[in-house]
Amino acid sequence: MKNIGKFSVAVLLLFGLTSAANAQVTEAQTPQFGIKGGANFSNLYTDDVDDNNVLTSFNAGIYTTFPLNDFIAIQPELLYSRKGSELVYDNAFASGTAKFKLNYIELPVLLKINLAKNLNIHAGPYFAYLVDAQITNESDSGSFDFEENYDNDDFNKFDTGIAAGVGIDLDKVGIGLRYNYGLSTVGKERTVGGQTYTIPDGKNSNLSLYLTLQLN
Repeated sequence: MKNIGKFSVAVLLLFGLTSAANAQVTEAQTPQFGIKGGANFSNLYTDDVDDNNVLTSFNAGIYTTFPLNDFIAIQPELLYSRKGSELVYDNAFASGTAKFKLNYIELPVLLKINLAKNLNIHAGPYFAYLVDAQITNESDSGSFDFEENYDNDDFNKFDTGIAAGVGIDLDKVGIGLRYNYGLSTVGKERTVGGQTYTIPDGKNSNLSLYLTLQLN
């Protein structure tokens, strides 16, 4: 119930911000509605973000842009986004590839600044809810399998972080690049052999390349 309460607060905050933005919009500054989607290049980090173990996946969803004036707008989005990591291992016991696929419903609330007619930068917080976690392992020997040791209860349901990016708007079509920096640990604590671990002991790091299509 506590987690549900946190998610409800996030949703209420989203609608509160969009309502406030809508109240300040003039007739010439019409809200824009559209769809978007693209590719994710994600990883799990502990102390530093690196380029190892990148999982290539996807994101898709809808967005609304509420202009405050000609230069600034608030843009909330509702996305389905797959994040996670790909781990390639090779040691004396086994070799193979393990994939952590974490499927989120994500709510970014972004401040969008138009630097030029077709160029913008945007940044803001995001809130995400874990819908499903899929763990796969492909061992070269076929004898080192651990998928059955993980299920959805081993992962935290909520993720929060900071999103920032740049976009190019060309009439009804746009393209953008955005980075999400997670602030919440993905895995929960587990007790194995009498010792407590957090597996996976990492936070989401995700680079998205996306296209947008304005519908109004």
